[in-house]
Amino acid sequence: MITLYGIKNCDTMKKARAWLDEADVAYQFHDYKKDGLSPELLDLWLQNPGWEALLNRRGTTWRKVPEDVRDNINEASARQLMLDNPSIIKRPLLDLGERKVLGFNADEYSSLFR
Repeated sequence: MITLYGIKNCDTMKKARAWLDEADVAYQFHDYKKDGLSPELLDLWLQNPGWEALLNRRGTTWRKVPEDVRDNINEASARQLMLDNPSIIKRPLLDLGERKVLGFNADEYSSLFR
């Protein structure tokens, strides 16, 4: 089963969900804010695609992180930050099993499902 991880009200998430729905791709949606994020699942993602790819440094959540934390971020501190604030994880994360796709790009989704 394909799982799409993210936050319901995110504009990029809305685009990804609309694309998947229009393409008639069956998937399960997991909302970090509503459904939570387990440390075990995050640890899998830290292996693939990795903490640096997962960490969204462009969003408002990142800008709210104290400067000293941002300047000294590493895998351990990023992990804790993601567990405490799942909104800081880049979205959407499309879990295809062996492959994880971060962000939404219609052309990439087309190549995956058509």
